[in-house]
Amino acid sequence: MARSIAIDGPAGAGKSTIAKRVAKELGFIYVDTGAMYRALALYMIREGIASDDIDNVVSACKRADVTIKHENNEQVVYLNGDNVNGLIRTEEVGKMTSAISVNAAVREKLVGLQKKLAEVTDVVMDGRDIGAVVLPNADLKIYLTASSRVRAERRYKELVAKNVECNLEEIEKDIIDRDYRDMHRELSPLKQADDAVFFDSSDMTIDEVKDKIIELYKGV
Repeated sequence: MARSIAIDGPAGAGKSTIAKRVAKELGFIYVDTGAMYRALALYMIREGIASDDIDNVVSACKRADVTIKHENNEQVVYLNGDNVNGLIRTEEVGKMTSAISVNAAVREKLVGLQKKLAEVTDVVMDGRDIGAVVLPNADLKIYLTASSRVRAERRYKELVAKNVECNLEEIEKDIIDRDYRDMHRELSPLKQADDAVFFDSSDMTIDEVKDKIIELYKGV
């Protein structure tokens, strides 16, 4: 029987980084659900579809083929056959992702794929509603967060390292706005599952969080 760990939390909490390290140490497959939503968001942007144009968003979901493959121990996200790993981490795509993720057709398409992956292989999956919706029977559920300022500083450092012009205050405002949208959307809002373990990583190192999660998993 396949085993699973669900890691939920807001943008910039370090979910992906932690999930990758936990998966590598346990020999599980890492599934970045956010990357799948970002790939769909990129498709909407390329097609010039507004996030509130419901009919066209639904139609686009039928045309967009989002798949995940694991190549050289790395997750690669494909959009209609093209590797889009290097195109889905922009602020524009991030905002579109948050906006379209409230659409039932978008979530239905991707949640189905995520559930199928977890049925056949051991996975560590991160996102906004993994423990509550996608993997309600996960062996371990984690809710990982950090203060909005800490998350903004992390994102700011990432962008500066890539020579991208950015403003720390604007990044923090975007994070706070995104948190509000994610927590208050009608469909599958961001929330801590009742049986999830709460982690605030503001004052923890990546290895401290990773080691604690593995310790908890081995104790399940």
